[in-house]
Amino acid sequence: MTEELPSNQGRWGADDERGALNLITDEVRARAAREVRTGRWVSLALAIGPAPILSGPFVPSKVEESPVQQLMVHPVQPHPAVTASLDVLVVTNHHPRSTHLDAPAHIADHGVVYPGRPLAESVTPAGVHHGSSAAFSEGIVTRGVLLDLAEAGPLPEGHAVTAADLEAAERNHGVRVESGDALVVRCGWEFTPDPARASPGLSLDAVRWLDRRGVSVYAGDIGDAFPPLDPAVPFPLHAVALTRLGIPLVDAANVDDLAAACEELGRHSFLLVAAPPRITGTTGLPVNPVAVF
Repeated sequence: MTEELPSNQGRWGADDERGALNLITDEVRARAAREVRTGRWVSLALAIGPAPILSGPFVPSKVEESPVQQLMVHPVQPHPAVTASLDVLVVTNHHPRSTHLDAPAHIADHGVVYPGRPLAESVTPAGVHHGSSAAFSEGIVTRGVLLDLAEAGPLPEGHAVTAADLEAAERNHGVRVESGDALVVRCGWEFTPDPARASPGLSLDAVRWLDRRGVSVYAGDIGDAFPPLDPAVPFPLHAVALTRLGIPLVDAANVDDLAAACEELGRHSFLLVAAPPRITGTTGLPVNPVAVF
């Protein structure tokens, strides 16, 4: 089964860390720039309210806890008349209520991370040595396309999003996903898992479609279905699209505001800019993707 899965491993060399970001050429960025016609812009990031740290550093273990904790340190006075307030943030990058970019090394499949490197050599307690956030440290600029599958209401529980679903949305919106594009999918669900409900998610069939179309980045209000749709490939988006195809994932994206703007403007393509902090050596980073029309 594994040999039949789509893969970009080796496509751009054994040392490649950018994965599908290699598909964003100068021509793709120039095409994306032509999407800007009105100057209207929309953020795809969830707002985060930091929680105060009362008794030392703390990493949230529950989804209802904030992904960011804040410790306000003592004021600094560089001059008797001037006071500077400094703070330290403890960030849980992969929290389901924090919009963040997954780096290629975030997920290992059978002990291997993109592009076929052993996990033990790539990710260590001292940091990530291969497939880290360095892949997108310069930022991402490309054309974005929203495929809204929830125009008539949220997808049903446990729905497996297929290639046919995505192509039907293309026809409905009058748009086509091209090589190098960032794909944004709306399903009408919160990214935060609900143990009482079976969430929809992208199927392996949909991930194969992402590969055929040359999608460079995926963002959405859903990712992999939970519980898994297919026991043989339980996490097609993370263990195939990210680990095998090298497609960075923007988890926990806020797509409702984007969908409203697309509906108002009558178009589902835009310039997408995603510029996380330029920090390397991590498996992911918070990000504020911005769509510009």
